Amino acid sequence: MTSYVFITGGVVSSLGKGITSACLGAILESRGLSISMIKLDPYINVDPGTMSPFQHGEVFVTDDGTETDLDLGHYERFVRTTPGRYSNFTTGRIYESVIAKERRGDYLGATVQVIPHITDEIKQSVALGAGDADICLVEIGGTVGDIESLPFLEAIRQMGVELGRDRVVYVHLTLVPYIATSSEIKTKPTQHSVKELRSIGIQPDILVCRSEQPLPAEQRRKIALFTNVPEKAVISASDVDDLYKIPEMMQRQGLDEIVTRQLRLDLPPANLDEWRAIVEAKENPEGEVDIAMVGKYVDLRDSYISLSEALLHGGIHTRTRVNIHYFESQDVEQNGAECLKDMDGIVVPGGFGDRGIEGKINAVRYAREHDIPYLGICLGMQVAVIDAARNLADLDGAHSTEFERGTPHPVVALITEWETSAGEREQRSEDSDLGGTMRLGSQQIILQDGSLAATVYGATEIFERHRHRYEVNNNYREVLENAGLRFSGLSVDDLVEMVELPEHPWFVASQFHPEFTSNPRDGHPLFTGFIHAAGLHRSGDLPQAAEA
Repeated sequence: MTSYVFITGGVVSSLGKGITSACLGAILESRGLSISMIKLDPYINVDPGTMSPFQHGEVFVTDDGTETDLDLGHYERFVRTTPGRYSNFTTGRIYESVIAKERRGDYLGATVQVIPHITDEIKQSVALGAGDADICLVEIGGTVGDIESLPFLEAIRQMGVELGRDRVVYVHLTLVPYIATSSEIKTKPTQHSVKELRSIGIQPDILVCRSEQPLPAEQRRKIALFTNVPEKAVISASDVDDLYKIPEMMQRQGLDEIVTRQLRLDLPPANLDEWRAIVEAKENPEGEVDIAMVGKYVDLRDSYISLSEALLHGGIHTRTRVNIHYFESQDVEQNGAECLKDMDGIVVPGGFGDRGIEGKINAVRYAREHDIPYLGICLGMQVAVIDAARNLADLDGAHSTEFERGTPHPVVALITEWETSAGEREQRSEDSDLGGTMRLGSQQIILQDGSLAATVYGATEIFERHRHRYEVNNNYREVLENAGLRFSGLSVDDLVEMVELPEHPWFVASQFHPEFTSNPRDGHPLFTGFIHAAGLHRSGDLPQAAEA
């Protein structure tokens, strides 16, 4: 039978519930347990797919094509689990399901209410997401005290009663601020947060206290006394310079031991050698590179969190310190691409909308003309095609119909039909809803034998995750190939998946999102190859390496 660990947060948002959940999952997994992970989000959107990255950060996509909260990216980077459509539930999705059941008459004429109908739907959803894992970690988004999260908190309270306290653990994450003007560490916010949680019937078993510095023994005792939590279960989560140090920091304080004892599990000790090796590799690089990320959401780094982490993973696996420099594409558009001249590699990530699009095209052209390693992701591939069309194939005014409906050369356009990985046909039009109508999830890609892409992957058949609405227009493939652009990856239904420039030292772009499957333990061949190429560019050895 699956046991559950529920992770809640208090005082303020963005304290790190997702990281805490993922790290606890990593420790428990190292002790031989199978782990599933769920995020419950209190917003009314059905999923985050239509939300601005400035509002909510990156939209993470799972293998099965579910658009989810970015915390699921943390889960996959720390735990060898494969989340899917039952790993992220929002208030909107819960209510949508309940209302659909009411319309069908499933409730037999009952008055549909938050309790029991909404809370029962939440509990059933959690059970679906748990599957047959030994332990399911469930993170509740938002902050205790928010009106939006009350149904979720009530549901997990009920689960504690129904399953028994030897199958449920409550972990509460709070803030312990340091007030510089009085040189004091304040525990009162944590006390009030726990009081709020207890008022709805949940007594936390473990407190994870976020603070700038390790929590002194005096404050731990005080927190334990006022919150009715054992002192050993008050865990200090101080700031660290590397996320991948957190599993060992928490394991040293016995977080996993408290959980396993309450769940009455007799397990071997945690083995965190993999995480120690990752930290050691990051702290002892043998080289260094400067990478430019030219995007339109750079003011909120969470907008590109998986991509940034994937670049750092490339550094781990090449023993390279990766310095990521974020460039606003509008600035590149207005001021020129000379700002990229000191970079060892240029990345153009995905995005939507026409703001800053010419800046991204300028960045591609600069990388192409100056032999700087280039990696394009999603829109980053499409702007590479636009640059090639305009400046190599002399197709004046070439563009994507996403940004210019009347372009004389629509080298990127909206396709109306495609085949899913399951072999089914899906359709869309310009009038389709924005949410859930993109090409989403893992799909098969065939790489051209002898291409740089096939060399980097070490394979000619791969599977990668997608999230896009527009595609390269196949009617322009021949003219673009004649101009020097190589279409090195195609889908099974003949859509362009990868392009490269054979005359360039290292120029690769993908329609898919490889960052979603990168993790620190295994890395990802595309990012490892890119960082390796950037290092060779820095040392002046790249052209020779490419020719060899």
